[in-house]
Amino acid sequence: MRSYILILFILSAFLATVQTTRIANHNKIGWYTYTGTFNITGKWGLHSEYQWRRDNFITNWQQSLLRTGINFSPNKKLTLRLGYAWVETYPYGEIPLNKFGKQFVEHRVFEAAMLNDKVGMVDVSHRFMLEQRWVAAFSAADVTNEDTWNYMNRLRYMARVQIPFKKNATVKFPYAVVYDEIFIGFGKKVGENIFDQNRLGLLVGCKINNTINIEAGYLNQIVQLGREVNGSNVFQYNNGLIVNMVFKFNLAKKE
Repeated sequence: MRSYILILFILSAFLATVQTTRIANHNKIGWYTYTGTFNITGKWGLHSEYQWRRDNFITNWQQSLLRTGINFSPNKKLTLRLGYAWVETYPYGEIPLNKFGKQFVEHRVFEAAMLNDKVGMVDVSHRFMLEQRWVAAFSAADVTNEDTWNYMNRLRYMARVQIPFKKNATVKFPYAVVYDEIFIGFGKKVGENIFDQNRLGLLVGCKINNTINIEAGYLNQIVQLGREVNGSNVFQYNNGLIVNMVFKFNLAKKE
């Protein structure tokens, strides 16, 4: 499994650098997220998530993302999720994602599988996600509201490693997190970005109690636009801050 992870990391770096003609756009971002899971029966649960994504660290909108889902956990190491996401993307940076410089809506349906394991004192997790995306678009520059939709598919894989600073620490002691996630688009409307994006996070977290975790650190996001500008591929290099508030609620009745 470790060799597969290494291959994926190398592939993501290679896909992000193979283009010889490109335009680079650099932005400073801040992502502030809430994640809440609700264990209902032991195997079944609910997922809720909101991400407040900002450009220029906090002053301007980058994206607003709301995600919900239903969880099924046949055992402690595997969780399956079916869900829906609503996304509002704003024009940010020198070259916005929408070619007319307009904000647009996206609806997603997704299926995900999360694998969790422990190697010594290190927590290792893998997330595989398949997304069906309906992205709103504009047929002309003078159109004020989205009047057409593009359907796309995307495959995502994330590997995450969590290392406590103290052996056998349970609560109120910090831990370090490293994760990387690669996004691959496919389908007729994928455009230029078969390699869609890659995210690398380096964080420090703390388990406040059995319900609340807080994490904060550095986020590096590389995004390839789905179109060319003046015959060149466009890559966004977004770097900045990420803060996560993670809540886990156990509503299952204890026997």
